[in-house]
Amino acid sequence: MNRGKRGRPFKLTNSCVQFLAVVRYLHGMPYRQLEGFARALNKLFDIPSGDYTALRRRILKVDVSPFRDLAGLDEPLTIAVDSTGVKVFKSGGWMERTYGKKKRCVKVHFAVNVRTKEVVAMEVTTDEVHDSRVADRLVEEAERNGKVNEVLGDGAYDTARMYERLKEKGIEAVIKPRRNSILETPSMARRYEVDLYRNLGHKKWAEVKGYGRRWSVETAYSTFKRTFGDNVMAKTLNNVVKELVAKVSLYNLLIRL
Repeated sequence: MNRGKRGRPFKLTNSCVQFLAVVRYLHGMPYRQLEGFARALNKLFDIPSGDYTALRRRILKVDVSPFRDLAGLDEPLTIAVDSTGVKVFKSGGWMERTYGKKKRCVKVHFAVNVRTKEVVAMEVTTDEVHDSRVADRLVEEAERNGKVNEVLGDGAYDTARMYERLKEKGIEAVIKPRRNSILETPSMARRYEVDLYRNLGHKKWAEVKGYGRRWSVETAYSTFKRTFGDNVMAKTLNNVVKELVAKVSLYNLLIRL
């Protein structure tokens, strides 16, 4: 790590920084407390301790890939998509100062493999971004990690554009039509689905289409929030994204254990 490096050499290895990052994210530990934790480790083991600034810089630079070791990619994927809000109240109110006085949050969008419960794609947005605007990017990212043949979503994804995009890719759409959906829609695929939903009713439609599998994404969000909490500690949107990516990487790792 220090070969050819200019300036002060590193004392902590990348693996040690990654371990401290895991401790921080699992326990919601601020950097000052993490510095004290590293000093306590220094007394028990022969590893150097880190200071607040160095730990923060190194942890934010940790290169994580949440989708590197995904399981079950050798067969077609059925993914469930949804979003959830994540609080930023610990970030000094930067969302309110930047985007308005009202209490705000960020939204994290997941595409979850319904069989393995792993997150195969994710996006982070501010809370005014509608789910349907992120759906294309979620599907495209999931396709880079495996062959997607079915997408499950709730009424937020019930748009003609969504149906047509999935049809172009040869992906079956299992999307619950909204209560006020009408047959006069430019998408023939959506028109067929709305008509089927009306004729069968919700319970029978859900049984025929296997819509109950969509709850895998709700389960993923529940597990994610129970493990990491429902808030982020970072103070800028860029660092919020880094924190959430790292947490998703840990989530996928824990799911595979």
